[in-house]
Amino acid sequence: MPHTETPGTEAAPQTRLRWWTELPLILLVYACYSAGRLLVRGDVSDAVDHGLALLHIEKVLFLNAEHPLNRLFTREPWLGVPADFWYASLHYVVTPAILVWLFRSRAVRYRAARTWLMTSTFIGLIGFTLLPTCPPRLLDASHGFVDTMAQYSSYGWWGGEASAPRGLGGMTNQYAAMPSLHVGWALWCGVMLWRHGGTRAAKVAGVVYPLVTTIVVMGTANHYFLDAVAGAAVMGAGFLLAPLVMRVADRARARITARFTPDPQASGDAGSPVVSGGCQTSAGERFPRQREQRLEAGAEPDASPTDAGDETPAPAR
Repeated sequence: MPHTETPGTEAAPQTRLRWWTELPLILLVYACYSAGRLLVRGDVSDAVDHGLALLHIEKVLFLNAEHPLNRLFTREPWLGVPADFWYASLHYVVTPAILVWLFRSRAVRYRAARTWLMTSTFIGLIGFTLLPTCPPRLLDASHGFVDTMAQYSSYGWWGGEASAPRGLGGMTNQYAAMPSLHVGWALWCGVMLWRHGGTRAAKVAGVVYPLVTTIVVMGTANHYFLDAVAGAAVMGAGFLLAPLVMRVADRARARITARFTPDPQASGDAGSPVVSGGCQTSAGERFPRQREQRLEAGAEPDASPTDAGDETPAPAR
């Protein structure tokens, strides 16, 4: 029965991973994530329509938790300001920290976990492309949302344009709200802490971090509840696809290695039996002063030298 590899259960890496190969790979994926958010801006009117459609669906299903949370964060700075710091920083700090921790202390689990995260991130980029969505904070004020990051911008480094540093808001795609990768990445971090943390505190953090992140993205009016649900769904899809991605990567690596590995037959090394380490001889070749023992029928093992091959004893003097 073939063995199916699932994220987090990989027995051992086939090749030892090195930080100088992993770091560029992580940076490449993050660059694609950032570039995808920047380049795929979509039509503003379509993004607003998608946002209003999500809001309508939530109201019909009584899932509209954004309004009460946003009013609470707007009214209480002691909640709103920490929430803004949470949204603007932990997404970019905790996830890399978990990756480094896995690489250093849980190397056997690292490759599957990293592949899961990257696969989910690329699926999220597809969502940004196909469904640009206006977040609640950018809807008309008549819809009742307040941009808490703009309201409390004097407390942090961000301006009035998402979590980007002040003056750099134009370098982000503010309509990349569906799915919420803030929630998706937080869920991934939570699973890693729960499964591999090994302590009660790690398990508690594994539950608290994605839960609080979900509350924060809605209370700051950066995401709808359905954005958070989609972020979790994207992580689920990435989890299921990660084993396939790893198998494809292994096959590609094997083909590349075979292509650039010298063929021993082409180099003329084939056909020479190995006698001992570092020593080869061809068929029929004899070492100098080597004596062959051939026993004739009925001859004793200690037969005279005259029976040993074609050597002739020297005449007596």
